[in-house]
Amino acid sequence: MLSSPRPWPGADETTPRGRPRRWAFALAVVALLAQMAIVMVTTAVEQTPTIDEPVYVGAAVAYLDQHSLRYNPEHPPLGKLIIAAGVAFAGPHLDRSFAGDESQLGQQVLYRSGNDPGRLILLGRLPVIVVTLLFGLVVLAFARDLVGPVGGLVALALYAFSPDVIANGSLATLDVPVAGFLLTSVWLVWRARDRPGRYLPLAGLALGAAVATKMSALAAVPVVLGLAVLSFRHASPTRWLRRGAVAAAGVGVLAIVVVWASYLVVDPQLRWEPPADAAPVVHGLRAIVDWLPLPEPYRYGMRFQFGLEDQVWGTFLFGRHYDGPLWYYLPAALLVKTPLGMLALWVAGAAVMLSVPRLRIAAPYVLVPTVVLFVAAMTGSRDLGVRYVVFTPMFLAVAAAFVVILRVRWARVLAAAMVAFTAVSSLLTFPYYLPYSNEAFGGPANTHLVLHDSNVDWGQDLGRLAARLREDYAGQPVWLVYKGSGLPSYYGIRAADPLAVPPDQVHGLLAVSDSAVAKDDPKLMALLATSTPVDDVGHSITLYRR
Repeated sequence: MLSSPRPWPGADETTPRGRPRRWAFALAVVALLAQMAIVMVTTAVEQTPTIDEPVYVGAAVAYLDQHSLRYNPEHPPLGKLIIAAGVAFAGPHLDRSFAGDESQLGQQVLYRSGNDPGRLILLGRLPVIVVTLLFGLVVLAFARDLVGPVGGLVALALYAFSPDVIANGSLATLDVPVAGFLLTSVWLVWRARDRPGRYLPLAGLALGAAVATKMSALAAVPVVLGLAVLSFRHASPTRWLRRGAVAAAGVGVLAIVVVWASYLVVDPQLRWEPPADAAPVVHGLRAIVDWLPLPEPYRYGMRFQFGLEDQVWGTFLFGRHYDGPLWYYLPAALLVKTPLGMLALWVAGAAVMLSVPRLRIAAPYVLVPTVVLFVAAMTGSRDLGVRYVVFTPMFLAVAAAFVVILRVRWARVLAAAMVAFTAVSSLLTFPYYLPYSNEAFGGPANTHLVLHDSNVDWGQDLGRLAARLREDYAGQPVWLVYKGSGLPSYYGIRAADPLAVPPDQVHGLLAVSDSAVAKDDPKLMALLATSTPVDDVGHSITLYRR
């Protein structure tokens, strides 16, 4: 069992009768993480590169081979350094004469430099899988500190069976790492309530790791610093305000140091030349970017992100296409993409935490960060997937653990049933975790009818499409509308573009990415109106007969 500070009023509720034996506890932890590891590795092996992965893997190769910060400056380096830890085993190289942009870089590294793209992308995914499993231990420890070992197992089970965590934790992307580092920082701040000298510096390092992975973590900085003051007040009730503010400032300084270190690891000389497509000039409140004590590439990336937010992005929700964001998109998408048993336990756990006075002290550490980060995500202009709020199943798994506090037999039986329901729902979608939706919305086979992009089809099934065409449709003329970063010809797909010729010339088999259908392109929709669906690949690509 992990060590923890002295118990607080909620942490003793499962002892002694509710405390599992140590061997049983350890066995349950190993079993949960082992099944998570198996499904994530299997998923990683079977999926071809998603849209974002070639960019991150290409940037990782540039870090390793050229120590260059040129590519993908809109995201800080740490997450890509994690990916690089695996990619390094392939020994890839980047031609120094290459002068393309970051999207072309991914194609160059994966398909045009003599590398094995399947091996390279898998090596990039494996370190993310490892850190995803480690964050499972953080979920376990956080919930165990709050409500005891039984609650810790409930939280870990929800985390280990979360389709969104599994789907995104199996990819060489940044969403799970940034969410996990944020959860870790909050857990360490909670522990600082008893030992601030030990845990606040560690919290600063974890917060810095989050900010050095993805800029969306900046929304959590004031929350974590405020919680640091709150924890210091508990540890030192007298003269706590000034000393707490100093301690919080120390956390912030350590976070800044980590950000600088992540850039210096890539290039100790911190050489930086802005790309030709310079980020927009910012005005008003956004101009504070220029005053932040962060490396210039980081500040450039923030300006670049502001430019992306100012664009108009398409949204697809419940079968309708919209131009621009919907404020309720993320709550609605999360409702679709979360197992029903998990949703029930989230609500029940949060209700217990808020309704029992002695337990409310945990709410600022578990619920407030979740709400602040969620609201910040809802203000964005890119309604492209629940991956932007993948911190939610992490924090709310901890919240759900509070159901074990109830000293009512039916409550624990019902909680166990909801965990089992979640596990079954998750396992039944294997290995198609990206297009998961719960039973109320028809399951993975019907997710494309209500959501799009990384919720369903992120280009991950190009390899599966190639296999299906070889096995079941060999020799037939194929037309392809593919939304992704993969190279169809590499996988042996010989297909023409049906949108490049008159509709009356399109005959045979038409393979269409479901995310392309969601864009509601008039020419494509006219083709599909006179075609018959005959098959689907991975619940993300539909095959039509014309």
